[in-house]
Formats: sequence, C-alpha cells, structure tokens
Amino acid sequence: MAFWYYEPTRPLDVKGGIRAQSRRGEFGQSWWARRWIEVLNSFNLGGRLDRGKSYARRGQVISVDVRKGSVKARVQGSYPQPYDVEIKVRKLTESDWRKLALTLFERPVAAAKLLAGQMPDNVDEVFREAGLSLFPGRRADLDTDCTCPDWSNPCKHIAAVYLLLAEEFDRDPFLVFKMRGAERDDLLAMAGLESVSQMATAAGGPASGQEAADPPQEPLPPDPDEFWGRGDRKPDQTGRVQIPPVSASLPKRLGSFPFWRSERGFIPEMEEMYDSASPAGLDAFLGGQLRVEDAKKGSGRGGR
Repeated sequence: MAFWYYEPTRPLDVKGGIRAQSRRGEFGQSWWARRWIEVLNSFNLGGRLDRGKSYARRGQVISVDVRKGSVKARVQGSYPQPYDVEIKVRKLTESDWRKLALTLFERPVAAAKLLAGQMPDNVDEVFREAGLSLFPGRRADLDTDCTCPDWSNPCKHIAAVYLLLAEEFDRDPFLVFKMRGAERDDLLAMAGLESVSQMATAAGGPASGQEAADPPQEPLPPDPDEFWGRGDRKPDQTGRVQIPPVSASLPKRLGSFPFWRSERGFIPEMEEMYDSASPAGLDAFLGGQLRVEDAKKGSGRGGR
C-alpha cells in the first residue's frame, strides 16, 4: 500500500493583514464569543482549528465582510493568489425575528440593554424561549466554501476566519444577529422601538418634547482685520491650553476599530500616537515656546 507524503507549505507573508489580538490561548473574551468557539469545537474540526489559529495570528486573513446571512473573506495561503472564503449561515425568517422581538421586549431589563446598545446577558435564553437558536446548532446551519485545493471542509483558511469572527464579536456582539439575518435596528423596528433607540443614543440631545436651546451668539467684531483673523490675538482669547489629562479620549469613546490589523490593540496604538503628538501640537500652538518641563507636565500657557 502506498502512502502519499505532502511537504508542509508555508503561507506567503501578508502586508497589512488582519491579526488576531489573542497571541496565545483562547480567542474571544465575552460569553457570546466563547459560545461561538464552543459551537466550532462541537464540529470536531481537530487540527484544522489549530492551523487556523496560526493563520489568524500571522495576519494571513486579508479581508472579512460580514453580511446578513453570510461572511466573505480573502485569505493568503502558500499560492500567490489569495483564496476566497465564504461562510453561509442559515438565516432566521422574518416571522422568527418578529416572534423573538415580542419575546425579548416582554423582559424590561433585556429591552433596556438592547436599547442602550448592549447585548442582554440572557439573550441566548430568550432565543430558546422563542423556540429559536442564536448560534448555529448543527453543521448543516453553516455552509462553508474555500477556493483552496484542500479537500477538507472547513479548511484552515475557513477556520482562521471563524476565529477572527469570535474576536470581532467581542467588539460588536450584534454581528451575531447580522449573521442570522437581522441587525439590532431591525429588531428594534419590529418591536416599534426604533425611534426610542434614536433618542436614547443621541448624545446630548434635547429631552422629549423640548426644543434645543440655541447657543448664545457673540457679537461680530467691528474691526475687519479682527473679523478675518488678521489682527493680533488677545492674550486671554484662548484661555489656558494644555494636553488633555486622558489620552485618546475620543477613540476610547468610539471603541475598537473593526478587524484591526496590528499586533497591538487599537486603543494602545491610539494612546501612544496621542502621547507623541500632543506635546508637538502644543509646542506648535505656542509658537515653539514650549519648555521641556511644560511638556512633561502636559500643560502650556494661554495665548502667545
């Protein structure tokens, strides 16, 4: 009996690929990400899942596009042409989603979390109560395809995309909904709560039934040079200028970037960039008058 031996191949390096943030151990931190991994483990993928971890951590996945009911990705293997990966997820019907919306919004705590943009802790239980499943329960619920020559399905390229999805669920748990055929706003609309959600997420918006007050208007300066910014700046015009005490506060509010492509996390990268740019920006504002001790203290003088 003859046995064929295939020399292991090394995938080609990718510039700017999507790198898993997990460098060792398991993928995903949230319970819904771990539940997704449990589903994959139940499919007995064996060594393919381990090889998929290597691909995900090396940054071999070039792109991932999550759509309603499907995920499309491109993965670089050992061939020059990247492989096309498609994962089709069995979508719930519209009547299923409407049934779920009624069941979900009978629970005030779950409804409040959903309105606030948070995944309810017991959402899996709510799905079961409605006779549905949030995650695919059988291999037949997932239809996978890859253009690689590997005979096994799912292959390591598909497994790498599976694992990156687990990490992305940590950032945006409602991608699980999207894969099953509906987004969070669709569910809110079915329950007649879309307008409530828009009001709840409007940062600093006026209260219900109240008009937003117009900000007080400053009189226009009579001097043309001052109006066009050609005049001398008043010493107290800008007040005290200093480096913000919290670095990268706006990116932190916005959250992590979808499918981040660096070995380090998005927020640590932004913090380092802000920390490096802030003293230079402050020095430029002060016309090169920033002292070393001012930069270390993170403060500057008002005006010039």
